[in-house]
Amino acid sequence: MGNIYWLASYPKSGNTWTRILLTNYLRNADEPADINSLDGGPIASARQVFDDHVGLEASDLTQDQIERYRPFVYEQMSEQATEPMFLKVHDAFTYTPYGYPLISKPATAGVLYLLRNPMDVAVSFAHHSASKVERMVRKMGEADFAFVDNPKSLHNQLRQRLLTWSGHVTSWADEPDLRVLVVRYEDLKADPIHKFAEMIRFCGMDDDPARIEKSVQFSQFEKVQKQEEEHGFGERMPGAKSFFRKGQVGSWREDLSQELADKLIADHADVMKRFGYLSESGELLY
Repeated sequence: MGNIYWLASYPKSGNTWTRILLTNYLRNADEPADINSLDGGPIASARQVFDDHVGLEASDLTQDQIERYRPFVYEQMSEQATEPMFLKVHDAFTYTPYGYPLISKPATAGVLYLLRNPMDVAVSFAHHSASKVERMVRKMGEADFAFVDNPKSLHNQLRQRLLTWSGHVTSWADEPDLRVLVVRYEDLKADPIHKFAEMIRFCGMDDDPARIEKSVQFSQFEKVQKQEEEHGFGERMPGAKSFFRKGQVGSWREDLSQELADKLIADHADVMKRFGYLSESGELLY
């Protein structure tokens, strides 16, 4: 078993909040962690991480060549780690053109998969990307949807294939030989102490009640939102007004038209039913 715990999610599903919770827990300090200095290192798709471990610049390689090397980067990181690592990843669990899992299984200790209602994801992702909600709803239904997929643009991250929203979820949740704990954002919001304790136990750490409660208090949405207002946040996309916008459950009802809601249901009904966002009769539960 490897040393990397993947914090995997479709964008805007609670990944950053989870990193804040974990950082506050691991540091166990007397004040909240700085959101611009979180534990776990950069996102798994960071170009600099790739360049440093491969000894080649990603800019000199094709997208397929980059993906050929990425699994071995994570194996090297896992082998060099002296304690468990927590790495954010937005890639779907896919296989390289050479037939190897992009996210190396030998490097993996476990996966915390953060899941959120696609209705709320669509609205939050649109704001994050300074994009129209209509476009984001459409993209969430496209099997070839990817981040940073323009080979002519030099970005600080590598290509990340997201697939459809449903495809992303099932790529992780149903992959054989992976230890995966699926954590719904809605459950984490409703009962953060007990749900975070479950996550801590999954990662092999002692679920100290006082420490967990302090971590949850230090990671409250209002606190991290205030940090961003005062000091900014390095992960905010250019053009977005803020990264920590609302963080609410069900706020899509204020921003999503019936037509777009129906489109999301049509595209993702099976997975929404499987994970409790839609009843068997088609009723929205959040």
